[in-house]
Amino acid sequence: MAKAKATGIGGVFFRARDPKGLASWYEIHLGIGNYWSQDAGMTVFAPFFADTDYFPIHKQWMINFRVDDLDALMAQLAATDIAIETRAEWDTPETGRFARIADPEGNQIELWQPPAD
Repeated sequence: MAKAKATGIGGVFFRARDPKGLASWYEIHLGIGNYWSQDAGMTVFAPFFADTDYFPIHKQWMINFRVDDLDALMAQLAATDIAIETRAEWDTPETGRFARIADPEGNQIELWQPPAD
C-alpha cells in the first residue's frame, strides 16, 4: 500500500494589516487571486537555518513564485514603481533566474524563472 502524502500547496495564509488591499495588490501585480490555479511545475520546500541571510532575519518566511517571463514581469512591476532587486550570483543555468520584490506590507517575494527544459 502506498504511503499517503501531500500532493501540493493548498493555500498560503498570513496576517496582514489590510487583507483586502493586500489581496488586491497581489492580483493586480502578480495575477494571483484568492482562488488561484497555478501551472504545474516544481515547488521547492526548503527550511533554512534560523540565522540565514537569504531573506530578512526578522521575517519567518519568504514566498517564491514561478514566473513565465521574468524580464517582462520586471518591466511591468517597474512601470508601477515597485522596487526590484536582482543579483548576478542568484542566477545560474542549473537553477534559473531570480528577482525580489516586497509587497506593500514588507513581505519579501522571490520571483523565479526556472531554467528552460
